[in-house]
Amino acid sequence: MKEFIQTLKNIWSLKELRDKIIFTLGIILVYRFASYISLPAINLAQVGDLLEHYKSQGGNKQGAGLLGLLSSFTGGAFSHASVMALGIMPYISASIIVQLMGMAIPYLQKLQKDGESGRNTLNQITRWLTIGVCLVQAPSYLTSITQLFLPYAQFQSAYFVDPNSIMFWLPSIVILVAGSVFAMWLGEKITDKGIGNGISILIMVGILSRLPEAFVQEIAVQNGKGGMGSIMILIEVIFWMLVVLLAVVLSVAVRKIPIQYVSRAQARGGVNKNLMQGARQWIPLKVNAAGVMPIIFAQALMFVPGLLTKVDESNTFLAGFKNVFSWQYNVLFALLIIIFSFFYTAITIPVNQMADDLKRNGGLVPKVRPGKETADYLDDILSKITLPGAIFLSIFAVLPAIVHGSLVQTDAFALFFGGTSLLIMVGVVLDTVQQINTYLLNHHYDGLMQSKLSRSTGY
Repeated sequence: MKEFIQTLKNIWSLKELRDKIIFTLGIILVYRFASYISLPAINLAQVGDLLEHYKSQGGNKQGAGLLGLLSSFTGGAFSHASVMALGIMPYISASIIVQLMGMAIPYLQKLQKDGESGRNTLNQITRWLTIGVCLVQAPSYLTSITQLFLPYAQFQSAYFVDPNSIMFWLPSIVILVAGSVFAMWLGEKITDKGIGNGISILIMVGILSRLPEAFVQEIAVQNGKGGMGSIMILIEVIFWMLVVLLAVVLSVAVRKIPIQYVSRAQARGGVNKNLMQGARQWIPLKVNAAGVMPIIFAQALMFVPGLLTKVDESNTFLAGFKNVFSWQYNVLFALLIIIFSFFYTAITIPVNQMADDLKRNGGLVPKVRPGKETADYLDDILSKITLPGAIFLSIFAVLPAIVHGSLVQTDAFALFFGGTSLLIMVGVVLDTVQQINTYLLNHHYDGLMQSKLSRSTGY
């Protein structure tokens, strides 16, 4: 404990690092404050939380659970009809689209190889595409409010302006787009002047903001009539900590490929050939190289089966796809995650480029010929480690459904036992800690994490 306190003192003693942390916390405060500012046309005081109001009015609990999953990424702004209701997710969607389009469009491929100038151009394209995504999502969100959550015929007092008029739609769409762009700007400011990846930090903050409320609800249910009391709460906390530990292991697990850099004298067969052994290093291939992207892709597609219920609302099998805790939803969800894990890893890990770079710099994998054989070897290893990584990732994704009902009683708290929420939180914390460690080690201080695991993985 003394060492941890000393580390905090070391962090505070570094002016540059202290300023970055204070700036980051300030931006987070602004983001959270903005998430509670409701749209001007809606009198939110009449209804409070839209999702809770929807369920209390007899709305579909399964559909509310699916929408609640969306709300968790915006820190509740989605269900508060906030100016930040769309949050940072349109920017994430635009980034994914640009990344996928980079596979097929030569111009984008060229920008990816143009260094800093190319990245700046890609960022500008992503920003404009974010506005385009917002212009699609904003009307959809307003439609869900006016038709699903607050039908005007039943809740006229909840509107300051008639939702069927242009005076409702036009200003609301502009405000929602501006709110999402503002969130994107805040995230980029954290990346430039703060600590950590700004976009990821804003998502994590939104997720964490729902944790205390979800935990309090779980305590109330367990201590209420039919609950199992404080012992079950303790068991849940211990199990949750174990799941977090396993998520950390999944995030940092790597397969080390040994490589050897041969000196120029060795390459020419010089007189010092027997004396010079070359520099040995290794290539870290992550077991979960795709991170949380397969889960995000899969969740985007999981809304499609839910729409099929409109074809035959009496079909109980199709109705299961609207419930995030049903077996139908989670079996398909897990299969999509495994498929997308292989797909995303294949397009983001350039084994051919890695092999060419090794050959160009005099590096080689022992007992493997440079060039194509090295690329094939790396691709084979990557395929073998991606399968268990994808399986474990799918297990984490469906874990909320496994613990729901059997261990955890409330929907909101069950969502923190895996899935995108937990992996995003773990990944962002590890990345931020790594950046803080870099500052500390550069000033000859011990880092926040000095375990063998952190030293071997770079975290």
